[in-house]
Amino acid sequence: MTELHPGVARLAFLLGKWVGEGHGSYPGVEPFAYREELDFSHTGKPFVMHSQRTWDLAGGQPLHTETGYWRAGPGDHVEVVIAHPTGVAEIEEGELHGSLLVLSSRTVGCTSTAKEVSMLSRTIEVDGDLMTYTLVMSALGRGAQQHLAARLRRVEPD
Repeated sequence: MTELHPGVARLAFLLGKWVGEGHGSYPGVEPFAYREELDFSHTGKPFVMHSQRTWDLAGGQPLHTETGYWRAGPGDHVEVVIAHPTGVAEIEEGELHGSLLVLSSRTVGCTSTAKEVSMLSRTIEVDGDLMTYTLVMSALGRGAQQHLAARLRRVEPD
């Protein structure tokens, strides 16, 4: 097993495979329920990788996927870069308070064919093998509103 880089030791509580369910809504979108798999892993370098996939709970169709990299900065600072196949790339920064992460977008980039997303923020809390999170989004000319909320259980450690 590869040793965790000391520069990201503060993010070790995220490592592993997480599975659970959530719900989402946004103006113009029918509310939906989803199943999620979220993997946090490392290679021994000074970053943690994540990959995420969701499926519609009602019919099992794929909904979303994303991949990203997490870095621990000085003090409690955390930096995250996430790419979405919808043409959106986000850079979030925030603070780690114990096992609570509060992140907000510093920059959101969209390709010319992507739907406009201007802000994303995430609050992630881990209590042992339980992770809860919310995602707030500002998109399509609308102000910031909660888009997603989920509860996941760690099913495999890293």
